[in-house]
Amino acid sequence: QVQLVESGGGLAQAGGSLRVSCAASGRTFGGYSVGWFRQSPGKEREFVAAISWSGGSIYYADSVKGRFTISRDNAENTVYLQMNSLKLEDTAVYYCAAKPGPRSGRKIDYNYWGQGTQVTVSS
Repeated sequence: QVQLVESGGGLAQAGGSLRVSCAASGRTFGGYSVGWFRQSPGKEREFVAAISWSGGSIYYADSVKGRFTISRDNAENTVYLQMNSLKLEDTAVYYCAAKPGPRSGRKIDYNYWGQGTQVTVSS
């Protein structure tokens, strides 16, 4: 069992930056890929970014490519999502999720989920 806890959400102005973190505990994080997803009111949860266990394979949604950066520190069992040039439409609850094996952009592939952290972008 892997427990995931997100942190670092909050309020930012459009054009600003925030970094959210996903800390894992429980069984070893080894071999797990991690994805970030987000959900706005009335919308389905959508893929944002994913990273493989080694960090050598990374994948972004087109909507965040060039603005967001996913990274991980396996020694600290933590995955980060650095969000720059924030837009109003980035406002959402951000969730991290973990799965064994290769990274994926499909939420159905992920076994473990955090509770989410709110990110609000204001004009």
